Amino acid sequence: MPVSAEVDGFRLAYDRDGDGPAVVLLHGWPGDRTDYRLLAPKLVAAGCEVVVPDLRGFGESDKHVADPAAQYDVAAQGRSVLGLIEELGLDRPVLAGYDIGSRIAQGIARTRPELVRALVIAPPLPGIGRRVFGEQAQVEFWYQAFHRLPVSEELIDGKPEAVRAYLRHFWTHWSGPGFEPELDHLVEVYSAPGAFTASINWYRAGAGSVATSAAENAPAPGERIGVPTSVLWPEHDPLFPREWSDRLDEFFSDVRLRFVDGVGHYAPLEYPEVLAEEIVGLG
Repeated sequence: MPVSAEVDGFRLAYDRDGDGPAVVLLHGWPGDRTDYRLLAPKLVAAGCEVVVPDLRGFGESDKHVADPAAQYDVAAQGRSVLGLIEELGLDRPVLAGYDIGSRIAQGIARTRPELVRALVIAPPLPGIGRRVFGEQAQVEFWYQAFHRLPVSEELIDGKPEAVRAYLRHFWTHWSGPGFEPELDHLVEVYSAPGAFTASINWYRAGAGSVATSAAENAPAPGERIGVPTSVLWPEHDPLFPREWSDRLDEFFSDVRLRFVDGVGHYAPLEYPEVLAEEIVGLG
């Protein structure tokens, strides 16, 4: 398993395979780089070079006890991904991601567009705004406030059965009809002492959808994300209903929206063929 050079004291574990136009795949929470175990081989077979890191605080990457706001937010996670891109000499890769990986990909495209060929992303997306405080939305987003409380780690961190029950909730509730999650690997990696707490530092940094959406403002036209962007919006994601896709043009200057029927939140495991088609098309 290769490991990156340090950025801010963090090294990223990653997988790399294939030859051709570069693609970097960014995972979600609760997940790690194995989220892409179905998609990566499809991209390699299509002639792409594929790099899949564990983000800071996840999988086999470094999990330092640190100030979350300084070292686990969008900008900090993005610095590590950019460091990996530059270290490996990747030429303007396509960035693909869902969940927190989508936010990180967007952050990189916003701040370093010259290093990115295109984005292929699933929710979360900007444009939610204060709809995140609606009654039904708050039924779904309770976990983001819970993760910011010390009791969350007291109840879950280092306790395999608690980790399994907690992860099972999200993997079954957020997925589409008939999806059967395989949790053994994630339970193992999230059960190591400190691993669960490291994974929720994203939320403790104020990077979750509730905090982000509440503070968002549409940018001036010249400040919108300008790289070509394909947005894939699933039918059965309880966090992000399809009507929340109505403001994408306020945040992206070159965006295409594609609805994906019959599937839920876990993009690379629920609809890898669609992701592969979009990535290869933009690469």
